[in-house]
Amino acid sequence: MGHAMFPRAPDMRTVPTQAMTDGELFYVIEHGIPMTGMPAWGNGTPDGERSTWELVRFIRHLPKLSAAEIREMEALNPRSPAQERRAKDIDDFLSGRGKT
Repeated sequence: MGHAMFPRAPDMRTVPTQAMTDGELFYVIEHGIPMTGMPAWGNGTPDGERSTWELVRFIRHLPKLSAAEIREMEALNPRSPAQERRAKDIDDFLSGRGKT
């Protein structure tokens, strides 16, 4: 989604984002950035703010993600029925259960 936006969505692992203070990241997440693709995610509740602080901590961790953490997150991404079928076809082929 971010590839089609202008200005482009930043890579959260890079210096410009990582150089922001925790408070700046919190503010951007809660209030958004006008006239960009960054909406305000804050809902004004204590639970919402807690979730935003958790997201700030996650953004801080992004440059240090391990390969195992990336695989775990990829496994949680939703897949379309077509993607599920393709993944099953690949698994079937690799395990020798492919069509003959």
